[in-house]
Amino acid sequence: MKRRSYSLLHLPEKVVSIASLIGDRNLSRLKARRKFWLRVHLWLGLVLGVLLSIYGVTGSILVFYPEIEEWLYPKVLVVEQPANTQYRPLAEIFAAGNSVMPATAKHAFAYYPRNREAAFKLRFVVPISATVQEQWLVGVNPYSAEVTGKFLQHRSDEWLPATFIDLMFELHYALLIPSKDISRVVVGLSAALLMISTLTGLIVWWPLTGQWRNALTFKRGAGKVRLNYDLHKTSGFYTLLVMLPVLFSGIYMVLPHHVVPVLELFSPATYRYWFESKPPYPNAPAIGMDQAVAIAVQQYPQGRPHWIYGAPNPTQTYTVCQDGVDAPGSLLQRRCTVIDRYSGVILDRDDPSLSTATAGEILTHWQWPLHSGQAFGTSGRILVFVTGLACPVLFVTGLIRWLQKRRSAIRPRLTRLPERTAR
Repeated sequence: MKRRSYSLLHLPEKVVSIASLIGDRNLSRLKARRKFWLRVHLWLGLVLGVLLSIYGVTGSILVFYPEIEEWLYPKVLVVEQPANTQYRPLAEIFAAGNSVMPATAKHAFAYYPRNREAAFKLRFVVPISATVQEQWLVGVNPYSAEVTGKFLQHRSDEWLPATFIDLMFELHYALLIPSKDISRVVVGLSAALLMISTLTGLIVWWPLTGQWRNALTFKRGAGKVRLNYDLHKTSGFYTLLVMLPVLFSGIYMVLPHHVVPVLELFSPATYRYWFESKPPYPNAPAIGMDQAVAIAVQQYPQGRPHWIYGAPNPTQTYTVCQDGVDAPGSLLQRRCTVIDRYSGVILDRDDPSLSTATAGEILTHWQWPLHSGQAFGTSGRILVFVTGLACPVLFVTGLIRWLQKRRSAIRPRLTRLPERTAR
């Protein structure tokens, strides 16, 4: 058998040609896969783009909702700080709020002043009938314990909330769907699909030929078509690292009863709203919200109270969330303490710095700070704000891109019609 030989000069050329052929086949395979993911990305974007825009715009507004609310209601929520004056005791402040509400009103929530010019915000639930209740916000001057005013936030039998901020909250978390059970599923499922859309967008964006500069920048001197495309891809890429955790935390916040059990498959996790107060006997008296705050402050003396969850129902617990808790090895300075409303016993501490904290508990602890951007202070809030505004940009530019491609696909077919008719 005659053996065929190749010169050393020809061997590299054949190796290069074989490698080139293999590379072309791999590139073709990758392009075919990307075409599939492009279809998935396209239809998810077209179907859910409006919801993404709603979540994004309302989320951007809610990032700065305390400042906006104070701007809208300055007489109720903004106060002047007298010289050398401290806050009045919490018991006096809460009593002042109760004094301007009906006897049937239940104190459900309290917002500690965010700065020296802000009032205490006390939220009350007022039952109107067996099926209807109102939600009111009362402002109290922390230096004098005097009521600065109050306003209706929402009435359960009305579709639209009474204030702008509450409208943004209802749109963001419930899409104004009356049934909370349905709204949670719709919002949670759509957020999960939007996460898939975001990831498929990354697959479609990924430069298969290694042209990273073109993938990361705008093309100079390009026309409107290319400008729209570049705006879509760069907006999606540069907001990706914020978009994914914000979407996941949104799922966790509206569907915790479904997310936590999944997390527990990998690591134990608790959810503070699952804890219940146990009355020692019927009609047992409850400790006051001010006493619950004092118990939490004993755990974290350097922490500043921020949110105080009331316990309007017999089995509910008090939860006091504090900011500014500086613990070694912990990036987050927020801690929440869950307290039995009857005994004052601490039922849970949402504290990732504890030696007993599991990976699942640390993950859940990060969700609200990541969603609001407060995990990284003002910079984090600005990042979430910009990412929210990018959502309608992504939808509009994606829609324009789809229409452009559709027109370019229809145009050749229209030009061939006269030829077929003539035949």
